Amino acid sequence: MRSEDIAKLAGVSRSTVSRVINNYPDIPQKTREKVLKIIEQYHYEPNTSARVLAGKGTNTIGFFVVSLAEQPNVNRIYQNNYFAPFVDAVIDTANAAGYYVLVHTVYSKEDFVKVKQAFLQKRIDGGIIVGTQKDIDTVRDIGGLGMPLVLIDYDIGEIMEHHLDQNHLAIVNSKDYEGATAAMEYLIGLGHREIGFIAGRPATFSGRQRARAYEDALQRHGLPVEEAFRLKGEFLKHNAYEEAIRLVRGQRLPTAIFSANDDMAIAAIEALKEHGIRVPEDMSVIGFDDVPVASQIVPSLSSVRLPIYDMSKEAVNKIVAMCEAGLNAFGTSSFPTQLIVRDSCRSLP
Repeated sequence: MRSEDIAKLAGVSRSTVSRVINNYPDIPQKTREKVLKIIEQYHYEPNTSARVLAGKGTNTIGFFVVSLAEQPNVNRIYQNNYFAPFVDAVIDTANAAGYYVLVHTVYSKEDFVKVKQAFLQKRIDGGIIVGTQKDIDTVRDIGGLGMPLVLIDYDIGEIMEHHLDQNHLAIVNSKDYEGATAAMEYLIGLGHREIGFIAGRPATFSGRQRARAYEDALQRHGLPVEEAFRLKGEFLKHNAYEEAIRLVRGQRLPTAIFSANDDMAIAAIEALKEHGIRVPEDMSVIGFDDVPVASQIVPSLSSVRLPIYDMSKEAVNKIVAMCEAGLNAFGTSSFPTQLIVRDSCRSLP
């Protein structure tokens, strides 16, 4: 069915149908309702290509999930406890706002071409990027296209330093430093003085924030930062597992471990158990993100809850606002985390 057919059935002009579809305010309410009723009845879908040629938007948001460090696996994003909730939340929020979502996964530097093509081919009105590794050159390249863009988990200071705080760019973060500090203060409050750390990727903003909070908390309490207790997890489960085994084979063990994400914490717990180290009896473990499985394992994992839904909703709202109201001022948002206490930590005698 074409727009001409809709116009005949509604007894209006084709231009009126077009103005109803594009939500022009000068259409009488009765006319609008009549046209929309016929559109719904006949399941009419406007031609996206025609809308683009006419200078209209596609009502589509690009959501680009960056995972350069993961091992090759077709399900590596959708089985990832960090990324999957972001994908679900972005799609749900966008659909509620009347937008479709085009999801792209970025597994290599070359894959960033897909991001740029989606903008240049006008398949999307704006884009959201979330991932475990981003670099300033990529942001400069994509941001230079002048189209609405939201970055999740990115260093605001780096953006300002490179003068990329343009009016079509927004950043959405969580208060990772505060959350990691809360986790460390909790362990120290339980009497732990030798605390290990499973680090994330230092190339990420969240990875750096959580590492800095770990070091600052130890120094604030006069406790040593022992390199033997720092594990290079890179936000990857298999790395954390191998690093935990290396820790077990060392000369000394910490009494507690703070992991920069839950996946690594769970992998470390598995390695510890395999070597006869009980959690929390022999070692306390706390994670970050509070993924769904954290409350289901035994013992249930204490963690810092990441506000994924709030961050996703804010990212979508910012993109929609930029797409519909035109380019606005550079903006930033940061959402608080929450310490969730469960069974994987205990106080020392």
